Amino acid sequence: MSDTFDELLPLLTEARNPKTMNIDRADILEMLTMINEEDRKIASAVEKEIPTIAGAVGFTISSFKSGGRLIYVGAGTSGRLGVLDAAECPPTFGSDPRMVVGVIAGGPEALVRPVEGAEDSSDDGAKRIDQLLVGARDTVVGITASGRTPFVIGALIRARQLGARTVGLSTNENPKIRDYVDVMITPIVGPEVITGSTRMKSATAQKLILNMISTASMIGIGKVYQNLMVDLKPWSKKLEERSKKIIMELTKVEYNRANEAFESSGRDLKVAIIVIETGVTPEKAKDALSSSEGHVYRAVSLLRG
Repeated sequence: MSDTFDELLPLLTEARNPKTMNIDRADILEMLTMINEEDRKIASAVEKEIPTIAGAVGFTISSFKSGGRLIYVGAGTSGRLGVLDAAECPPTFGSDPRMVVGVIAGGPEALVRPVEGAEDSSDDGAKRIDQLLVGARDTVVGITASGRTPFVIGALIRARQLGARTVGLSTNENPKIRDYVDVMITPIVGPEVITGSTRMKSATAQKLILNMISTASMIGIGKVYQNLMVDLKPWSKKLEERSKKIIMELTKVEYNRANEAFESSGRDLKVAIIVIETGVTPEKAKDALSSSEGHVYRAVSLLRG
């Protein structure tokens, strides 16, 4: 037997699910019910990991505040989820595309088709970290359902050597990557509906947790006011109008006033909100925002005394 076989043998993600042994003989409704019943376990598994997820968020907020990045590293489905979460941050939060980075074994081609053997090289994982010039200001999250993917382990080892904070995300207990991270997140969702198909429950748990890490971290640096996205960049007509709608929602002004404040503030949504809320000039609003580390509610409180 090979070393890889020995590593995979005890993994929960490779175990057979006793509740779906007869799924190949079920009718469509029965199949879907089996899948749904297994999916119900995911949220509670993620809930148990909130304390460790909080550790990852704390690292990421510190990285962002010091000019560092959140870097996701994975292979296959795990890698695609990291790239997806990174890609969604700029349009949602108006963040610089370099703030959240997704790295997938095999490169961009692996996003749409398997790249044979890409996940098996720890050296390639380390090289990708070097190419990104990772340093002490960065947080690197290694995503691997099995918890033993060589590409991810190589990346995490190199990231730690360079002083970065490291986080692991696996759906197996006591994963191998635990030895290479500062925080280990392990939502235990149990065997998959189809044995070894970690694109199902494991991937859903990973997606939920990546959503939590990136969203909570962006909130932590002032990208959200109340529960609205206030750092939108007006890259399209739709986003321009959404910005005005947010101003109207928060300040209760009419469309024309929202449009006037938006334009006079240099199309800066945060500044426009502060101008209407406090009556100060855009320049004073910008100063208050700077003093408040980008948080609108702090800037408004500061100006109101």
